[in-house]
Amino acid sequence: MTQTASGGAETSVDVTATSEVTPTTGSFDSLDPRTGEVVGTHPIHDESAVREAVRLARSGQQWWDELGFAGRKRRLDAWRRVLVSRLDEGAELVSAETGKPLDDARLELVLVVDHLHWAAANAAKVLGRRGVSSGVLMANQAASVEYRPFGVVGVIGPWNYPAFTPMGSIAYALAAGNAVVFKPSELTPGVGEWLRRTFAEVVPEHPLFQVVTGFGDTGAALCRAHVDKVAFTGSTETGKRVMAACSESLTPVLVECGGKDALIVDSDADLHAAAEAALWGAVSNAGQTCIGVERVYVVDSVADRFVQLVADRAERLRPGGQPTADLGPITMGSQVEVIREHIADAVRRGGTAVVGGTDSVRPPFVDPVVLTDVPEDSPAVTEETFGPTIVINRVRTADEGIARANAGRYGLGGTVFSRARGLELARRMRSGMVAVNSVIAFAAVPALPFGGVGDSGFGRIHGAEGLREFGRPQAVTRARFRMPLNPMSFGRSPRTVRRLVALMRLLRGRR
Repeated sequence: MTQTASGGAETSVDVTATSEVTPTTGSFDSLDPRTGEVVGTHPIHDESAVREAVRLARSGQQWWDELGFAGRKRRLDAWRRVLVSRLDEGAELVSAETGKPLDDARLELVLVVDHLHWAAANAAKVLGRRGVSSGVLMANQAASVEYRPFGVVGVIGPWNYPAFTPMGSIAYALAAGNAVVFKPSELTPGVGEWLRRTFAEVVPEHPLFQVVTGFGDTGAALCRAHVDKVAFTGSTETGKRVMAACSESLTPVLVECGGKDALIVDSDADLHAAAEAALWGAVSNAGQTCIGVERVYVVDSVADRFVQLVADRAERLRPGGQPTADLGPITMGSQVEVIREHIADAVRRGGTAVVGGTDSVRPPFVDPVVLTDVPEDSPAVTEETFGPTIVINRVRTADEGIARANAGRYGLGGTVFSRARGLELARRMRSGMVAVNSVIAFAAVPALPFGGVGDSGFGRIHGAEGLREFGRPQAVTRARFRMPLNPMSFGRSPRTVRRLVALMRLLRGRR
C-alpha cells in the first residue's frame, strides 16, 4: 500500500525491555527533500513486528482505560506541555523530513497542541455515561449510553502534515481510552518516532502508543494485525486498498482521502481578501494540502481584477530550501511529473498560464503557477495536482460556481467569499467543511469535525464527532421496579398486549 498524494534515538524512559519491537526486514533512510541528505535511519517492520507492536499496545490498553477520563487527561495534559517545551525541536524535524519552511512546521505543531488540549478536555463530556429517556413503555428502566474504547486503533498517516493530520486520530483515540499503533509515512518516520518518544516520557508504565515504520507492506500488515479500528489518511486509491484489507476481518475504518477543493468568489466579495486566501490555500506547503484551494470560480464581473490581484501576489513568491523560504520543495519526488503534466495539459487545451508555466517545475521545487480558462474536464480541474498551482475559471454567477464545484468526485473542503450570500452558498457546497470569507479556518477549530464525502472518504476526526469515532456506543438499561404490564414474559396474560396496544393508540395515535 503505497501512500500517494491525496495525502531517532530513544530517550531514557522507564519502560521495560518488552516494549521494544525488534523483528524487521532491514532499514531505510528518511531524506531531506531539499538536499537529499539523510535525516534518520529507521527499521522496516515486517508482519511479525507489526503484530508484536499491536500486542504490546494492547497489553497496556486496559490500564489506560481504567485511568478514566480524569486520569487520561492528566497524562495527555502532561504530554501537551512536553510538546510545547520541545516545539522547536519537533518543528526542525518536520521541516527536515518534509522540506517545508520552519515557521510552517511551527504552525503545524501549534495546531497539534491545541487539538490535543481540546480532546483531553472534552472527552469526558462527549463520551462519558449519560442518561436518556426510557419512554412510556419502559418507564421502569433507567437507560444510559456511553462510548467505550475500541481497544487498539491503527493509524496510518500522511507525509504532508506528518504531525497535525495523524494527531487528529492519535490524540482523540487516546483521549477515548484506546491504545494506538501508528504507521507514519515512509517519508516522515522520524516525526512519528518523535511523537512516540515524547508520549513515553509522560506514560512510562505501559507501551500503549507504538510506532511501526516501513513501506506499503507495513501498512498492509497493520490492517491485518487484528487492530480494532483503522484510521487512514492518504490517497483515494490507497484508501480503497486499506478498506479491502480491513474488510477481511470486518475491522471498521475511518478514511480521509484527497480533495480538489474549490473557492467561490461572488461579485460582492472582498477581492483583496479573496485573492490572499486563494493564494495561501493554493501555494502554502507548496500546494501539498488536501484541503488546499486547487480551483477558483470567480464571477465574471470581478474576474479580471481578481486574477490580477492573485497574479501580483504569486509573482512575488519563491520556493527554496532555506528555513525562511515562502514555500518548500515537493516532498514526494514522483509528484513533480504529475504537476508538470497538469500544467502542460491545461495549456495545450486552451488554458492560459498567467503566472509561470511548465518551466516553473524545477525539481524538487515548483514556482507558483496561476492558470485561467482551463477546460472543466482537464486533469488540472478534475484531479489532485498537489502542487503550488491554481486554476481560476470564470462563471456567470456564484450559483454556477457552486454547480461546478459540486460536479467533481471529491468533497473534502471548500471556500466562499461573498458579503451577502456566504452562508447560503456554503450550505450548498457538497463538502465536509466550508470556510466563509477565510480559508482553511475549519481545520484550526478543534471543536469542528473534519472529513469529506464522495472520493474524499468518510468518517470524521476532530471535535465531538472525532472523539465518538474512537468509541463504540454501549447502551445499558437497568430495571428499577417491576412493571404492572410485562409483555416480555411467557407468563403474560392475554390482556397485556391488548392493553399496551390501547395505550399506544391513546398516547401515540393522536397528533
